[in-house]
Amino acid sequence: MQVIEAMVKSVRVCSPEDNLAKVAAIMWEGACGALPVVDAAGTVASIITDRDVCIAVGTRSARAADVRVKDVSLPRVFTCSAADDVQQALQTMVAQNVRRLPVVDARGKILGILSIDDLIRCSKESARGGAISYCEVVLATKAILAGRALGHEHPHAELIAV
Repeated sequence: MQVIEAMVKSVRVCSPEDNLAKVAAIMWEGACGALPVVDAAGTVASIITDRDVCIAVGTRSARAADVRVKDVSLPRVFTCSAADDVQQALQTMVAQNVRRLPVVDARGKILGILSIDDLIRCSKESARGGAISYCEVVLATKAILAGRALGHEHPHAELIAV
């Protein structure tokens, strides 16, 4: 199964210059927990999660409207392509300890987003015919959670708590 078959295609985004109040509003309106951060050229530069917003606001003496995405989001992002196999995307999630991957084209432009939730939704009891199995998704989720329990969730936590 390819990523294009599981990904969410209508993705809301934000810019590095947006403030966290705007990001929270976009997430609320879009019922999503993460936004790809797109630079002026339209390339995915990072990703910001609802958790990033909460921690940033909770650890600063500043209003959400006064904190910019570029001051909070990590300076890197892990992505996949629409043509990638979902197994490959799942391996990236586990290896990088993330639950979401922006899906980009060859130029780095956003096409969609793939989350562990999407993989759960499209998983099957067995992995026949290129499908991803329940077991594979559960084991991957457990590995991601184990990494978080070991304190590997945010390798650049200093960017969030200033």
